[in-house]
Amino acid sequence: MRTMKAAVFKGPGKIVLDEKPVPTPGAGEALVRITTTTICGTDVHILKGEYPVAQGLTIGHEPVGVIEALGPGVTGYAVGQRVVAGAITPCGQCHTCLDGHPSQCGGKAMGGWRFGNTIDGAQAEYLLVPNAMANLEVIPDGLTDEEVLMCPDIMSTGFGGAESGGIRIGDTVVVFAQGPIGLCATAGAKLKGASRIIVVDGVPARLAMARRLGADIVVDYTRVNPVDEIMRITHGQGADVAIEALGTQQTFESCLRVLKPGGTLSSLGVYSGKLSLPLDAFAAGLGDHKIITTLCPGGKERMRRLMNVVASGRIDLKSMVTHRFRLDQIEQAYDLFANQRDGVLKVAITP
Repeated sequence: MRTMKAAVFKGPGKIVLDEKPVPTPGAGEALVRITTTTICGTDVHILKGEYPVAQGLTIGHEPVGVIEALGPGVTGYAVGQRVVAGAITPCGQCHTCLDGHPSQCGGKAMGGWRFGNTIDGAQAEYLLVPNAMANLEVIPDGLTDEEVLMCPDIMSTGFGGAESGGIRIGDTVVVFAQGPIGLCATAGAKLKGASRIIVVDGVPARLAMARRLGADIVVDYTRVNPVDEIMRITHGQGADVAIEALGTQQTFESCLRVLKPGGTLSSLGVYSGKLSLPLDAFAAGLGDHKIITTLCPGGKERMRRLMNVVASGRIDLKSMVTHRFRLDQIEQAYDLFANQRDGVLKVAITP
């Protein structure tokens, strides 16, 4: 039996490199040899025991690789092609997918999130991709692994927050938190036509990156009260759209407090514990506010579109890869990323 290395969840606080059998693709499946992957903030929630997954599961949901084998019934692909699969792998055929909500595939909340959640994930030498014809997209010639590494999750999620927020040309948009997801939301807001993008963070390097990706005004929350500053900048009117990209009570509430009446709060954060609405900021439920959540859009068509954006030169996210590790250094990579040391944004993991 062939074996492979994989980053395996052993319990809260413990993700370790282990050996597992190399899977064999069944009907409709594809086996991908991973060439590059990364660690997500959601993986850190898993590591900390804040999001439950089964012990023994391989973690990770951001795969870039090469087709190693195709299962019965998979057509239109060839062994050796370079591909990406989204972090979300909808079947494309169930009622929920056909109803326009593929991220909630199967009619279950977050049902489309399988890698590193309900099936083995991408932080391994090989990955079994379900519903391959709905989820594998060939990488355009000329694009490197690191240029497309953000497409499976953070680019799709960040752009999704801008899209779900219904940003219109000329809007004022605020993005709270400029981690990888927030930075992509900032870039997405720019592409959607926002005329004034205000971002909030406390890390100078992230604020500088935000400017490069389209932010017009940066607010350092360690120096000023961000709500007061945003209301001053907008002359008391507030923002058309506020995007929450961290997943805390404070940032969620701050988004509400900077929204204009009738504005939209687009929530991307993964929340732990209770989340409450301040009645004054929510206008007791009568302010015509909209609150919408987004789970990373997946599927091969989404990946095709995102890679087209990268190929066109309209966005360059490879500079977000600040650190590189081999798969056999995965525990070191988690230690760095989970503790946010050394200016880390995203890490590239190469088996």
